[in-house]
Amino acid sequence: MHFYFKGICVEYIFLMGFAFIFFFAGCERGDVSDTSRSIEGKQALHRFMVMDPGHFHAALVFNRPGYEGVSSDVGIYAPIGDDFVDHMSRVVPFNTRKENPASWNYHIRLGPDYQERMFEERFGDVVVLSGQNQLKIDRILACVRAGFNVFSDKPLVIDPEKFNTLESALSEAEKAGLIVLDFMTERYEITSILQRLIVAEESIFGKITSGTPEDPAVIKESVHHFYKLVAGRPNKRPWWYFDTSVQGEGLVDVTTHLVDLAFWILYPERPIDYKKDTKVLSANHWPTLIDPQQFEKVTGFSEFPPQFELNKQGKFPCYSNGEIVFLVDDVNVKVSVVWNFQAPEGGGDTHYSIIKGTRANVIILQGKEQGYKPELYLEPASGTDFQALGTALTSFINNLASGEYPGLTVSKEGKYWKIEIPDRYRVGHEAHFGQVTDAFLEYLGGKPLPRWEQPNMLAKYYVTTRALEICKQGN
Repeated sequence: MHFYFKGICVEYIFLMGFAFIFFFAGCERGDVSDTSRSIEGKQALHRFMVMDPGHFHAALVFNRPGYEGVSSDVGIYAPIGDDFVDHMSRVVPFNTRKENPASWNYHIRLGPDYQERMFEERFGDVVVLSGQNQLKIDRILACVRAGFNVFSDKPLVIDPEKFNTLESALSEAEKAGLIVLDFMTERYEITSILQRLIVAEESIFGKITSGTPEDPAVIKESVHHFYKLVAGRPNKRPWWYFDTSVQGEGLVDVTTHLVDLAFWILYPERPIDYKKDTKVLSANHWPTLIDPQQFEKVTGFSEFPPQFELNKQGKFPCYSNGEIVFLVDDVNVKVSVVWNFQAPEGGGDTHYSIIKGTRANVIILQGKEQGYKPELYLEPASGTDFQALGTALTSFINNLASGEYPGLTVSKEGKYWKIEIPDRYRVGHEAHFGQVTDAFLEYLGGKPLPRWEQPNMLAKYYVTTRALEICKQGN
């Protein structure tokens, strides 16, 4: 029997509870020929298959009403459990909202053999992965060997011992003509885009300085929160999100974005060879203490799992925080991530960045003074005249405003020159998932994958997993 799932309200899922789950779990293997269509040929629609969704990023791919060249039919292959129910509770409201509703048709296959069924039925040609991270890299390799493209949430790999598996997966995908890409959504944040453009303009930025391990030339810091709103609703996290053996430590999770941005901004279009061009100099990690009330507020579980080792105060030390200092060429870079439980009122996740040039430093601030919105500033480096920097920057920004970015202007704010960014460019983190999906689909459509994408992906995950290895050796 084939079950067709479209637009069922969230309340219905929770009302039916496990009866709903076991109803689907008891369905026969079924014939999918009534809904499948051939992927062969350039005119065929691509199809997404979501495997074992456990993180809300998988849902955000489907916040869009649809994508050009993509079928509205989505296969979901998952085990029976809360992760599946939570995923459906996120995606169904996209179909039922009043404004700009989505039109995804969810074809569900539940059971312990979900991966085997997905490979056998071949419902689509793209596997979307966003779940338990310790399983992810083996799943990626298996999907590639089964002939599927992979569109995955970060991180692709969290264990130093599995780094070689990532190398194999990317190498085999390239040979098979398949695309493996991670969700690098921060490349679509307007302040990061403008920071990249300014760093590339020598008349304003100068050249990148080398810095030192104690005073790096590039610093990128990210602050995140376990309790947050997503699509206007409190985001429920699975219990395993706090288990770093499953989710990964902070050193190998959010830091992937920060390392990626460092490569992407400093060396546009250049492949980074992790063996020759990078070296991890130091790494550190420390926990955020989670009490039982906080754990219940985020996960819905009133008690910690028995395998969680609590401190004397009954709190769980979650190693979600970390710092890495590394070299790329001779440039010293520091990235750090901090996870607090909940943001201050009116606040949210924040990003701080400074890139130091011989003529100017390009800075992103996102604190209380900025209303917790990322803002972009320039300050003159030693020996650079403040007014001359402002004149050069204004000319450069005016050129951008007359072309791709109308509305950009420059203003003076204390010791800084500030780039004034219209709100229309601030689409937000959730909308970035649609943008990164668009880019992935362009590659599926025949646009060549940039020659730097795969080597830089390897270099990024080498830095993060090597940092974790250093911390483990230190312990």
